[in-house]
Amino acid sequence: MKAALAHWLLRRWYGGVAPGPGLRALAAVYGGLVALRRWLYRRGWKPTHRLPVPVIVVGNLVAGGSGKTPLTIALARGLAERGWRPGVVSRGYGRDSGTPVRVAPGMAASECGDEPLLIARQTGLPVWVDADRVAGARRLVAEGCNLVIADDGLQHLRLGRDIEIEVVDGERRHGNGRLLPAGPLREPAGRRVDHRVVNGGEATAGEWPMRLVLAEAVPLGGGASRPLADFAGQTVHAIAGIGHPARFFEALRAAGLAPIEHPFPDHHAFTASELDLAPPGPRLMTEKDAVKCAAFDLPDAWAVPVRAALPDALFTALQQRLADWSPPHDPA
Repeated sequence: MKAALAHWLLRRWYGGVAPGPGLRALAAVYGGLVALRRWLYRRGWKPTHRLPVPVIVVGNLVAGGSGKTPLTIALARGLAERGWRPGVVSRGYGRDSGTPVRVAPGMAASECGDEPLLIARQTGLPVWVDADRVAGARRLVAEGCNLVIADDGLQHLRLGRDIEIEVVDGERRHGNGRLLPAGPLREPAGRRVDHRVVNGGEATAGEWPMRLVLAEAVPLGGGASRPLADFAGQTVHAIAGIGHPARFFEALRAAGLAPIEHPFPDHHAFTASELDLAPPGPRLMTEKDAVKCAAFDLPDAWAVPVRAALPDALFTALQQRLADWSPPHDPA
């Protein structure tokens, strides 16, 4: 039922099917609530909490994935290489507990969420998961971080921010341009941000391009990695429980593979039986899925790491803004 509803909505958001009057009416109500909320923050009637260090917020305007996690990892790594001591705060969607967690690379994804676990493993930097992101960010500062990156925090206006970065899916963009539930937008497409990073597709004037590069496949059970070209010409199962699984499948095809596609919902909680696939063949999955499936002891299962390639000019622009750091701006 849930999958059928998601498919029905996606056809209206991205498939060219016009949303009906009921969806448009709900979108109008939703838009009014979004505008009221932002107005309350601008007036100070809902408080924005500021930190003694700069804050970069990474997020998107649409419901679903667009590449926030690879971008967060790339930003954290790049800014650490440039002398900053960044930490990452996240809500930890899909975890079992609501208590604050300092993410450790050896944790189960159910303890902290799949995306925070992947960020901690890939960066080696402090990562805190907290439903109260302000409290989580303060924990990072207490650990000695002099820069906080908020993953998927664009709509979390309680946390003051210096730089807002929107990630845009270069193929689907903002869909039909309508607010939820008539369209995919959580906020109006014209909402001001400091930087827009476009994942795939073509970046337009004023946008930064991001390209996701696949690395060699890594066996879930440990061992030597293998080039993706080694999997060409054989039956390969591609597994993706991310916001836009087609992006992963297309990347594998671009690498010369002809995968059998197995899309799952974003943040899907896998079971071993779901991955018992026929006909036999290697199972390739995203790293985000692999952190949840490694415990299943699956034979011939591989994680395919992805790296976000960003222009050096983006880091130069961020460095210039951070060098002139001043108290975070209020939501606009």
